[in-house]
Amino acid sequence: MKFSAVIFDMDGLLIDSEPLWQQAGADMLQQFGATLTDEEYNLTTGLRTPEWVDYWFSHFTIDKQQAKEAAKRVEQSALDKIKQHGEAMPGVEYIMEFFKANNFLIGLASSSPMRLIEAVVEKLNIQPYLNAITSAEHLPYGKPHPQVFLNCAELLKVPPTSCICFEDSFNGMIAAKAARMKCVVIPAPHVHHEGRWDAADRKLSSLSQFNKVVLETL
Repeated sequence: MKFSAVIFDMDGLLIDSEPLWQQAGADMLQQFGATLTDEEYNLTTGLRTPEWVDYWFSHFTIDKQQAKEAAKRVEQSALDKIKQHGEAMPGVEYIMEFFKANNFLIGLASSSPMRLIEAVVEKLNIQPYLNAITSAEHLPYGKPHPQVFLNCAELLKVPPTSCICFEDSFNGMIAAKAARMKCVVIPAPHVHHEGRWDAADRKLSSLSQFNKVVLETL
């Protein structure tokens, strides 16, 4: 088989956390008198929180001296919301079992801080499936830079070209392709129709749609 490993993004792909991140970000911005539309929020999904805050502070001309503390508040709020309300996306257990049964190494590579990744892994009970976990939290660059995916492949001890990457965000898809991995993208329903996903190797509506036929045609 030409592939030996699979790497999953986390937020919006394995756990339905994007609405919770959006609410956490919206609550913070409202304290500065700023409001994001859904379309605006979609522009910056996949970014690390400090980069997300920096982007919108620039957009709304908010004093960046408060950006570091604002990013901490967003992350803590998102963590609290995910612990309380986060639910697995459809097909998580199926896809983990599928790749385990096919003898794939399984990695998780996220822009989120490691403490949040650990909370989600525990909540979804997927630790037994995972051979490597990487966070972009302390990297020089986050997605769309490929480093977090490259680091995960290195931990799995496989070349990037032998990896399949699952993503839900545009920035994540660009990062996966930059890492020279095959990318299966599962966009949120309200943006699923957009042409920008054509850069992916395959677009699906759910993790449950992935199967042997899709695998063999990548």
